[in-house]
Amino acid sequence: MFMKHAHHFHAYQPGDIVYLRDGDGSKPIEYEERKSPVSVKIRGEEVRGKNWTRAMLYSYEHISNTLSRMKGVSIDIEPFTFLMLLRYHRKAFGDAVGLLQRFDAVPTTPFHPIVPHLDGFEQRVLAKVSFDFYSPLVDGKDILGYWLPEAVITRESASIVESSTDRRLVFLLDERGLLYDLPQAKHSCNRYGNSFVFGREWSLSDAFAFNTLDVPGLVSATLSHRDDYKENLGVPYLLFTSSDLESLLGNPRQLDRFTAWMEGLEKKGVERVSAMGFVGKKLSGEFKRLDGECSFEMGVKDYSSWSDYFDLSLDGKTSDSRWLGYRRADGKVFARKAFGRRISQLWKVAFTRLFTELNRAVRLGVLKGLAELGVESSGVEEFLVRYARVFFGDYYDYFGMETSLDYVLEPVNGNRKALRLGRDYYLMLLANHSCPRFWENLDTRVSFGNVSVIAKALIEMMEHFDGHELQSLFIEAYLRLLNFENLYHTWNLGSMEGLEGWETTEKAWKEALEPQIPHSGYNVVTRAALYVGKRDLRGELRSLIEPYNLEWAVADTGHIPGEAHGRWDNEEWCEHRD
Repeated sequence: MFMKHAHHFHAYQPGDIVYLRDGDGSKPIEYEERKSPVSVKIRGEEVRGKNWTRAMLYSYEHISNTLSRMKGVSIDIEPFTFLMLLRYHRKAFGDAVGLLQRFDAVPTTPFHPIVPHLDGFEQRVLAKVSFDFYSPLVDGKDILGYWLPEAVITRESASIVESSTDRRLVFLLDERGLLYDLPQAKHSCNRYGNSFVFGREWSLSDAFAFNTLDVPGLVSATLSHRDDYKENLGVPYLLFTSSDLESLLGNPRQLDRFTAWMEGLEKKGVERVSAMGFVGKKLSGEFKRLDGECSFEMGVKDYSSWSDYFDLSLDGKTSDSRWLGYRRADGKVFARKAFGRRISQLWKVAFTRLFTELNRAVRLGVLKGLAELGVESSGVEEFLVRYARVFFGDYYDYFGMETSLDYVLEPVNGNRKALRLGRDYYLMLLANHSCPRFWENLDTRVSFGNVSVIAKALIEMMEHFDGHELQSLFIEAYLRLLNFENLYHTWNLGSMEGLEGWETTEKAWKEALEPQIPHSGYNVVTRAALYVGKRDLRGELRSLIEPYNLEWAVADTGHIPGEAHGRWDNEEWCEHRD
């Protein structure tokens, strides 16, 4: 059989940060983690952690043991997740390094933002850092895969990534974002700009991830994609699937289920080869090509993704509506169901706009601060890229790469005052995890984490610009966090159109912001900003939080619907035990 199969695993955990400790920027960050014990079962064994992130990280050892027997698998691990593995579970980190060196390691954007939602400056920095971070894992490889978080892509974002490396790239996407103009392009080697592209078979991928087909069903569904035209010509073609690495933990038998699926395909004569390996074999001539194959230009819908609310699609393609809170096609705000109630997603509209403004404020402060230190514009971006060697210092040290401050500070003429600015820029990046807007309810541990980190960055900016005219910019930005509920009127969100009509009413807005814990009257954005502020604001700045009830400034949050299968010590809410 000329059918080939590739599976890609995407690994990401946002962390359970509740508070960032002070630092001068010369060392990696230190932080306090959420203490909300939970356990998951894998192959009958209970894996327990002090929080969800720790439980997931500990489980990677089980995953590594299974995948070590595989071939034709590619993996990306988000850099901050990789760093946490190194810090908290070194054996699992070593196993993961071994897997990535044996399989196709796929670079991915640090901090898991929705990349096209970021300013082009941040996109350039993050793209360069992603390749620098993955350099010890992809040494000697001419063709690399690339995973954009949630597979959200635009032509502009892809161009920025392409310009950050001299390697040939294969963007790993979802088939619902691809625009097949030629029938023969399906499952073939296709061009996208200066790179190549593959879209995962989403229904088959989801059938594995969500356990809707048994193993014989998975094998049969895979084989149903047989292309008789290419089979008759003797032309290899690739069926590409992908899922979160954590999908292997969806139930105690999921690891064995994946192994059985792969073995079942092998018995049917389906060879496994990664998407990058497939492209390489096509380009080298080892795999026969259709006329024009690897030259076909594949159209890709801008802002398509792999996990959008597909039922909201108007064109059979995906978009980024899940993270916007409104349908990109017509601008209508929608609602989703969680915990037995329908929740307006209008809060995502405000959350997205707010973080765009906060990112801009921090970037402006960092660039202004560096300019006042006499740093030339040509050195600014290079310094911010090199600062990864501080932020991810333990990781780079593991591979014996350069992490000295002399190296990091070279683009800024050795001025150590730049380190604090580099730290605050990276805190801003860390605060842009995509996951708060992935879920339907606002009050989650991941929303708290993003707000806690950006609040820390803003307060440090206030201190850096003490007495400077720019300080008011960061005070105003922090007040936006505290007054998140009032943004409904500030930004006239009620003027937006709801899909059913009620989603943009003030009542719907307030219900979406209601705290899911019984001992605070503040929404999670206000709560997280206060939680940081009550520890960090001093002197005259303390007056910013005086009107608030600081007893309500707690780190407890609501649970995330997708984590309901965990066995939580506290099933009512996601607590933080101080």
